[in-house]
Amino acid sequence: MSEEIKNDNNIEAVAAPSDAAAATPRAPRGGGARGGGFDNNRGGGDRKGGGNRPGGGRGPRENREEKVDDGIKTKLVAVNRVTKVVKGGRNMRFSALVVAGDSNGRVGVGNGKAAEVPEAVKKAEAAARRSMVSIALNEITIPHENIGKFGTSAVLLKPAPEGSGIKAGASVRAVVELAGIKNITTKMYGSRNPINAVKATFKGLTEIRSPEHIARLRGKTVEEILN
Repeated sequence: MSEEIKNDNNIEAVAAPSDAAAATPRAPRGGGARGGGFDNNRGGGDRKGGGNRPGGGRGPRENREEKVDDGIKTKLVAVNRVTKVVKGGRNMRFSALVVAGDSNGRVGVGNGKAAEVPEAVKKAEAAARRSMVSIALNEITIPHENIGKFGTSAVLLKPAPEGSGIKAGASVRAVVELAGIKNITTKMYGSRNPINAVKATFKGLTEIRSPEHIARLRGKTVEEILN
């Protein structure tokens, strides 16, 4: 009889822990403050687009900066790959030549270098905008004939009557069109390198003087200069 009582006591002692475990409340599933518990500021909770930041995200579209159109057009003339040999090997970069103008008497030429073509073009555009100057025009053409020289290249610029159009090569045409000249005749001499052609044309156009400017320098009237 004593053995049976002892066995009953052991059964009750073993069963007691399970009853205590059942009585203990379980913790919320998910890991407390991280996995979506009661006070959750990290794992979902009140997060709207980025934690407790107001609004979150990148903000409304209307607040972003918009590109302003200033009326200046650009044209890419040439892109060259430049290699520089250094002690550690070769450094390869790109050089871009861009012409900028408003088609109303102002034009500029810029050159840019960078490790990537888009960055080189961007630098060239900025340089071309900074170098823009006013060109003397006679409504539809240039006031007088002139020769622009750069290196071993020379470009002859001649006025043309209305309806003639632009008679020029690709490199010279880029400068003339963005300057706003509608009628002109050109002739290329020497090296036909696009960079030299563009810079020779730009130099030739900047050297042209209007009748009013020449009359002012000589102390005469415009009629005296033209006659």
